[in-house]
Amino acid sequence: MKITVIIGSPRGMKGNTGRLLEEVLLGLNKSVETELFDLSKLKVLPCNGCDYCHRTGTCHLKDDYETIKASLVDCDGFILASPNYIFSVTAQLKALFDRSGNLIHCLMLEGKYGAVVETSGGGEDDIVIDYVGRFINSTGAQSVGGIGSPMAGERTFPREELLFQQARQLGQNLCLSILNQQEFPDQAEYRSAFKTRMKNLIEYRKETWTAEKTYWLEHHTD
Repeated sequence: MKITVIIGSPRGMKGNTGRLLEEVLLGLNKSVETELFDLSKLKVLPCNGCDYCHRTGTCHLKDDYETIKASLVDCDGFILASPNYIFSVTAQLKALFDRSGNLIHCLMLEGKYGAVVETSGGGEDDIVIDYVGRFINSTGAQSVGGIGSPMAGERTFPREELLFQQARQLGQNLCLSILNQQEFPDQAEYRSAFKTRMKNLIEYRKETWTAEKTYWLEHHTD
């Protein structure tokens, strides 16, 4: 089992988000292979809206995005971690999301499972967890849930013992969902409607979005 881990904190694993993520990783099965991408140490440029990826299947920008994308396509599950910056993810993680046109249009992560880790200075954690969960569903994957908390100090949290227990449980749940191929009925309606929407979009743009049209013909039979 392989799990891709992406942290969008500008402080990497040294910050509060990294500390909570550590506990989630402790909950993973010992046999799990993890691949960590720390966006504070990598280069992911903003999308420039050129449509090159839709035509060719890859991005022409010279950075680390395609390596991260390949890991996501190859994994069984993934974890997305970010602090809450003004009611959303960090610019680092948002840049990755904005570059993910192929993953979303083609639902390339269908059959995989994702989890969310989030921290904040003053709360409203569910806003970010829900947003990232929607991104997970929009790639075709299912979300096993998320863990979030305001901080109480430097790499410390309120009700820390309970929070860390829940974080480790999230890691366990991610592994169990992968092993059991669990279905999440509460996400089914959104995922089905989104898949229909993307199918129609690709059909509409088939003359120019040739790589994505080819992917659909090869990977989606419904």
